[in-house]
Amino acid sequence: MAFRKENKIKSGFLKISISLSSPEEILERSYGEVLKPETINYRTYKPERDGLFCERIFGPVKDYECHCGKYKRIRYKGIVCDRCGVEVTEKKVRRERMGHIALVVPVAHIWYFRSLPNKIGYLLGLPTKRLDSIIYYERYVVINPGIKDADGVKELDFLTEEEYLDILDSLPKENALLDDDDPNKFIAKMGAEALFDILQKLDLDDLSYTLRHKANTETSQQRKNEALKRLQVVEAFRASKNLNQPEWMIVRVVPVIPPDLRPLVPLDGGRFATSDLNDLYRRVIIRNNRLKRLIEIKAPEVILRNEKRMLQEAVDSLFDNSRKANAVKTENNRALKSLSDSLKGKQGRFRQNLLGKRVDYSARSVIVVGPKLKLHECGLPKDMAAELYKPFVIRKLIERGIVKTVKSAKKIVDRKDPVVWEILENVLKGHPVLLNRAPTLHRLSIQAFQPVMIEGKAIQLHPLVCTGFNADFDGDQMAVHLPLGSAAILEAQLLMLSSHNLLNPANGAPIHVPSQDMVLGLYYMTKQRDNSKGEGMTFYSP
Repeated sequence: MAFRKENKIKSGFLKISISLSSPEEILERSYGEVLKPETINYRTYKPERDGLFCERIFGPVKDYECHCGKYKRIRYKGIVCDRCGVEVTEKKVRRERMGHIALVVPVAHIWYFRSLPNKIGYLLGLPTKRLDSIIYYERYVVINPGIKDADGVKELDFLTEEEYLDILDSLPKENALLDDDDPNKFIAKMGAEALFDILQKLDLDDLSYTLRHKANTETSQQRKNEALKRLQVVEAFRASKNLNQPEWMIVRVVPVIPPDLRPLVPLDGGRFATSDLNDLYRRVIIRNNRLKRLIEIKAPEVILRNEKRMLQEAVDSLFDNSRKANAVKTENNRALKSLSDSLKGKQGRFRQNLLGKRVDYSARSVIVVGPKLKLHECGLPKDMAAELYKPFVIRKLIERGIVKTVKSAKKIVDRKDPVVWEILENVLKGHPVLLNRAPTLHRLSIQAFQPVMIEGKAIQLHPLVCTGFNADFDGDQMAVHLPLGSAAILEAQLLMLSSHNLLNPANGAPIHVPSQDMVLGLYYMTKQRDNSKGEGMTFYSP
């Protein structure tokens, strides 16, 4: 089922808060429910309706063209086709529109029962093994003891299959007729459904008071530490009561990310290269649909339980495949890349695409020693300098009347005419560069230098600044950045110039101290040689 809504994006923001998503919030952001595991039709190569690439949910594959072709071109923008149900709009919406999968039974989110600290375990006071036995349908947990309270059955007690059946047999027939919220009704469940009911009933204020009392009165240090760890999680939930509810750690609606972020690319020979996420989503949809069918035909409990466990495992693999012992693998025995894997690590979305963006006016090369340089200078290869300062050189060429258009100025710069080097020399005087050596661990990992044009392809660095950068000349690479604004240039010249950073900001000790060859050279130059010419002479200056 697809539906339309207007997205009003506010420009500018004050803060970003990361919180749990409620099922209502996921549904609000979704453009429709994905009902089928199909991706594209193998004959027409068009997305299947209600599938993982459905145009009704995620938007058209071609700009301003609906699925059936009834509406084409920009003049029909915003119209929803009455035949195929696709909105006529730009295809880039397939990078931002999300869908959802409504699960038949709730499942636990793997981040909150397999991570340290174990959030669900801390809230309920359960160890990881016991929690796993509930989630993966091995044990029943008592949600409400009801009339069995008199027989010693308590809330959060664990029951085997036999124990549960024995209790059911001993219950009076009226128990089944009672409402679920009746305090006398005995209720025991297994799976994430049981955890959802327990977390929903949880009184955080009462739990906080109990844990504080326990932390203050407990004599055993181990139990005291355990109470404090639990209290930390409880207080975090209490502090963000409106943003985070404990029961939201149990997933009832799975968001489906936009299709262009998990593409299906056609290759030669009629084959396709697909993102691993599509396979993981397909497993979830197939198992969810199968469970729905089994519930409809009233299948035996043992079959339903097995299917529910498989659905839990499918959602686990989708969210974090690397955290599971039996990870889902390809035919080549490679673990599939889940949502967590695409976010974390060096190649993840944050470090690779958000923090590690490529920027203009930057360069990168190997560093070599430049012993003839002054402390505040660095050697910049001619080709690199010509490319970095290209817009400045083009402007000077037009100002001097050498050329009239930007196009002809670009040709002169690309040809590397002699006039280019002359202009570049003048441009370099007022424009320092910033040198950065990764990893940028402290202030001295980025310093400013006055560039000097050199032959070759490597950046030359003064040997004394190596300590601040923690650099050596065994193949290290450094990045060059060009400050553009007048304020940035001034800051680079006054604060960041290497000759202005002689002391280590950590301890105040000198950082530009001679080492290695320099010390050896000074030693040899000042070493006294016996029986050499001029020995024993004394010089006096009045």
